[in-house]
Amino acid sequence: MRNVSIREMRALLANIENVVEDEGELVVTRHGRPVARILPVETRPAFPSHADLRARMPYQEVPSERLIREDRDER
Repeated sequence: MRNVSIREMRALLANIENVVEDEGELVVTRHGRPVARILPVETRPAFPSHADLRARMPYQEVPSERLIREDRDER
């Protein structure tokens, strides 16, 4: 967390994304009193690709066609 005055904040505006990334949180003050808080936006985790999901699935020993046929024949 970093406290910055309004004057400092105006100077930081050009690089605000870098400052927030480095500091994590900015508290803007006027005459020493906090008036605003700037926080980074929480990013959503990236969804894994389908290839990654398939790679992590265990290998199926029995082919699905055989399982379906057995299930259908039991009915």
